[in-house]
Amino acid sequence: MANDTKPVDLGPVIAAMAEGQAPQTPKIRIIEDAEATGDTLDAYDYWRQGSGRTKVPGIIKCFGARPDFLRQVVDFSNTVHFSEGHLIRRHKEMIASYVSYLNRCPY
Repeated sequence: MANDTKPVDLGPVIAAMAEGQAPQTPKIRIIEDAEATGDTLDAYDYWRQGSGRTKVPGIIKCFGARPDFLRQVVDFSNTVHFSEGHLIRRHKEMIASYVSYLNRCPY
């Protein structure tokens, strides 16, 4: 079966960002802390319990529409990013923050 998907041309978006213009509105609906209910609220609370923080960051909120998947992302992230290894957590966070800055990612 042939793949009918076409590559997305990000040239205009990248050019606009390089000129300091605001990027396009995201297509993912972000569920804010105050509007989270039911399974989404439970998933946000699951993240809060594991992180010790009270405000859910945007990178977590982007999975709010799929709370079942959000929990899997949190578990995976805790296992991969925040487990003991060659780098301490602080250094991993610094690298992640710098990569987000380079990608102009708000989180």
